[in-house]
Amino acid sequence: MASEPTGVEQPIRFGEGYELDLRPPRLRLGSRVLKLERIPFEILLLLLEHRDEIVTRDQIVSRVWGRGVFLDTDNSIRGAIRKLRHVLKDDAETPRFIQTVTGQGYRFIAQVITPKEANAASEPEASVVRTSDRDFVSELDGWLEARRLRLVEPDQDRRAEPATHAGTAHGPASRKVHRWLFVGALALLLVVFLLSFLAWRRASSPPTYSHGKIVLAVLPFENLSRDPDQEFFSDGLTEEMITQVGKLNRDQMTVVARSSVAKYKGSKLAAKEIGKELNADYLVQGSVRRWSDRVRITVQLIQAQNQTDLWTESYDRELKDLLAVQDSVVQSIAGQIHIALTEEQKTRLANPRRTRPEAYEAYLKGRYYWNKRTADGMQKAELYFQQAIDSDPTYAAAYSGLADCNSGLTWHGFKSPADALPKAYAAARKALEIDPQSAEAHASLGLVLSHRWDWAGAESEFRRALELDPQYANAHHWYGDYLSIKRRHDEALAEANRALELDPLNLMISTWVALRHYQARDYSRAVEQARNSVELDSNFAAAHLLLGEGYVQAGLRSEGVSELKAAARLSGGSPLYTAQVAVALAAAGRKREALGIAHELETISRKRYVSPYGLAQIYAALKSDEDTFKWLQAAYGDRAVWMEYIAVDPIFDRYRSDQRFQQLLRRIDLP
Repeated sequence: MASEPTGVEQPIRFGEGYELDLRPPRLRLGSRVLKLERIPFEILLLLLEHRDEIVTRDQIVSRVWGRGVFLDTDNSIRGAIRKLRHVLKDDAETPRFIQTVTGQGYRFIAQVITPKEANAASEPEASVVRTSDRDFVSELDGWLEARRLRLVEPDQDRRAEPATHAGTAHGPASRKVHRWLFVGALALLLVVFLLSFLAWRRASSPPTYSHGKIVLAVLPFENLSRDPDQEFFSDGLTEEMITQVGKLNRDQMTVVARSSVAKYKGSKLAAKEIGKELNADYLVQGSVRRWSDRVRITVQLIQAQNQTDLWTESYDRELKDLLAVQDSVVQSIAGQIHIALTEEQKTRLANPRRTRPEAYEAYLKGRYYWNKRTADGMQKAELYFQQAIDSDPTYAAAYSGLADCNSGLTWHGFKSPADALPKAYAAARKALEIDPQSAEAHASLGLVLSHRWDWAGAESEFRRALELDPQYANAHHWYGDYLSIKRRHDEALAEANRALELDPLNLMISTWVALRHYQARDYSRAVEQARNSVELDSNFAAAHLLLGEGYVQAGLRSEGVSELKAAARLSGGSPLYTAQVAVALAAAGRKREALGIAHELETISRKRYVSPYGLAQIYAALKSDEDTFKWLQAAYGDRAVWMEYIAVDPIFDRYRSDQRFQQLLRRIDLP
């Protein structure tokens, strides 16, 4: 067994006032002794020994545990490094002491004053026991080896008493003592091995959950760039990570949707509390710092219940390699929580995706603005998705985003169907041509086909999207809309509720549950659900729209007028939203005001697009039959998007038996 070095008497100094003593082994800051466990202490010594050099994980394992160890040393090393950084008040992002070299190991980067250097500075005339740094390294080697073989904590370490020689009067007693020491050491080794094995089994075996599936939440990535203009980057990266992790084995794992984790941006809640609120077993936390064409990402996987850090990694890459980093993170997460990968997934993750940095940045901006679900947001998103496509014509996700933007803009009344739907259709088709296995692209195409009144094609695409990804909330959301249009109200509500279950804080999905009740003529539930959406965000126009429409049909006319005016204001001036104000006014007996709005919209239509369907609704509420059918015919000829709701729109209930109305239903294939 190696003996302790005898020449290291003075402490090793580094940083601003830190001193490391070898006898007794301890770390001090000034006069204060800092608490540090054995493994972090020995790793610190190893890093000091190889200061300014990369110390690999294999070197750490060999020095601290010995070769041939079968424990989960990677997690132990990461945990020890975190403890060291905590004690030293070091930051992994901007380290002063310990730098992580991704894929290689760790490097001690602070200035170190060895005992030799300290002696040379304070006693220039005195002789020094050690004449080179090599002596210092050798002594540290011996000290570490002695400590590893004895398997004791630093504060339990004691210098050995001088040994008695065999053949003295103490020989037999000494041999007996040695025998008991050997037995005790062996027992200690067995206990250490057993505890380590149990710890490894706990770490390597995934817990069993009563709900049958692992639930994982990717929390909003922190923007460490400190530049508000870069929020799109951290938010977009969060959504992309959710999307990619969500493509793993869906029979084993559910991933919490983006809008449901958004409220935890900047949250100081403990992992255990967040996990409890989201009913999540694991949390992924991350940070991103971007400068020029480089990005630094740190990702951490935490088991929520006991707040155990299972895996942490930092990536310092060029922007063009960001998609490859995402694939690496997804693969690591799958390995840590024991998610089985299909052969196709293994192949995809082994061949990292690539795209132009400017295309990826434009795509992230597009998703950032799309998620605002406002007119201005969708218009900006459309521009950014197009920029991404112009930069990289093979970017499937950007085509899908472009399709969604055009569908949304025409639904909200800001674009004519003649302008928006061909673009949306072409973009969705292109996305599928590039990536036929994309659930997002199939759902986007289903939405466009629904707007084009291709009911069979729409249902086929929605079903295919859900087959590819049963957890894709938007597919359930849009499929529910289709089912409602077809008057399959029970199925529609089931899909809407499933979408809400998958993404409970998504404002659009929450509001569309109200629409499902509204079109099924259950106005009390429609009002209740719309109120829930308004409580989630009082500035969300569509929530006020559904609440106001529900009030009108429930007979609460003045409340309906108030809510619909708020919706029109918050929508950014959508003519379709403005038309609903006139409908409410007509229902409240304020016909002159309603007619004034109708005339105003007709005038506006000469300069910009105004959906004829909204004008038909106003005249139906005014019970002006000829004008109603005049504008319904115009809406049919225009292929106005809201015409798809004609079979379930309560505003037209008084015309159900009219042959002209029945003829329109047949022409739209909604008999």
